[in-house]
Amino acid sequence: MPIESGSCASARQAKQKRKSHSLSIRRTNSSEQERAGLHRDMLEGQDSKLPSSVRNTLLELFGQIEREFENLYIENLELRREIDTLNERLAAEGQTIDGAELSKGQLKTKASHSTSQLSQKLKTTYKASTSKIVSSFKTTTSRAICQLVKEYIGHRDGIWDVSVAKTQPVVLGTASADHTALLWSIETGKCLVKYVGHVGSVNSIKFHPTEQVALTASGDQTAHIWRYIVQLPTPQPTADCNQTSGEDEVEFSDKDEPDGDGDGSSDCPTVRAPLTSLKSHQGVVIAADWLVGGKQAVTASWDRTANLYDVETSELVHSLTGHDQELTHCCTHPTQRLVVTSSRDTTFRLWDFRDPSIHSVNVFQGHTDTVTSAVFTVGDNVVSGSDDRTVKVWDLKNMRSPIATIRTDSAVNRINVCVGQRIIALPHDNRQVRLFDMSGVRLARLPRSNRQGHRRMVCCSAWSEDHPICNLFTCGFDRQAIGWNINIPALLQEK
Repeated sequence: MPIESGSCASARQAKQKRKSHSLSIRRTNSSEQERAGLHRDMLEGQDSKLPSSVRNTLLELFGQIEREFENLYIENLELRREIDTLNERLAAEGQTIDGAELSKGQLKTKASHSTSQLSQKLKTTYKASTSKIVSSFKTTTSRAICQLVKEYIGHRDGIWDVSVAKTQPVVLGTASADHTALLWSIETGKCLVKYVGHVGSVNSIKFHPTEQVALTASGDQTAHIWRYIVQLPTPQPTADCNQTSGEDEVEFSDKDEPDGDGDGSSDCPTVRAPLTSLKSHQGVVIAADWLVGGKQAVTASWDRTANLYDVETSELVHSLTGHDQELTHCCTHPTQRLVVTSSRDTTFRLWDFRDPSIHSVNVFQGHTDTVTSAVFTVGDNVVSGSDDRTVKVWDLKNMRSPIATIRTDSAVNRINVCVGQRIIALPHDNRQVRLFDMSGVRLARLPRSNRQGHRRMVCCSAWSEDHPICNLFTCGFDRQAIGWNINIPALLQEK
């Protein structure tokens, strides 16, 4: 008998494989048709509320999916056969066969493609669990640096804003949707003064730079300036709030919120009327702040304007117009006559009142959603936060692009900057509070477990750099404010 050459034998084997492969596919398709018909007959005999056209479409789609999987399975078997054949040839004849080299190259390509798919699948599958592991390490570390000191419970609705007095005695102020503003003893957590002059939600509270006077903005379309007199109680030993369970992430329902009915805010002194009422807006006054020196105040409203007032006469000095949608926040520079306003129109504006004859304005366009707040830092920087889940640091001398961008996993609410240490506190819709430096490096996340931290959206944060006990305060829709002790040297050293 004639002897076939090696190349002819290889061609014949390849032809037989292709033939068997096509036959197996035809058998698969025919069996699929039989199965589809069987499934269709079974479903027709069942009581179903789906129209027949919808049922037939579903059956066809499921049949296509099953055929795709079977084809992949057949291809996988063919690949395994080729690998076995190649291994046998390499073991028997080494690397001298040209066909083996060609098959090896093809298999390398296929194996590389399969490896990349497997790698991607592994990344997708285990990314969440890996992130949880890394997050748990970070939380354990940051818990020792960021410690909960005191909870301030007394409001009957969500708290929009929190602020710290700049004069002695240093007290904490909170503004709530329950139409009140409360002043607290930072050390004891006791309510010292309740202001009830507004008839709408109190959206903002800021303290006068030199006097015991507060400025509040409200949904009743006004801003009030009112005086308070407080006497700090004797500090009591605080319980250890740092003991937490092993779980770090625990979901809460509204039933877990603090109950305001049993608090001590009802028996504290009450201020019922303001010294001055600022009335010029035609919509909700969402925020207000003092200009440097405390002789003027600025308000931001949902009527798309910000107003500058003379405090002594209550007269409107300037109406700042230009935003296309409702304003969300306003902030003043600590040492210069500068005002920044943020809006739902995705921009924030810088207003310059340093020259009495020229009132310039610069528009910053860097976000894709509502700018929830914009605040000044030391020097010529502004930090803006947005519902687009980013926080950006800007140089006032170059407004074309931010010098740093922080990307988060949740919308950012009213931010605050520790000026001395240049640390940004970010309160989020997802109940998290994160700390970053000005270059965008994450420093820590405040602990949040079943025993401490906020249980609903965190609305605002405020630093108090000089207070020996609490140097960061947060408030949220869980009706409470929280005082934290942040070990800043250890935090910066860990970075």
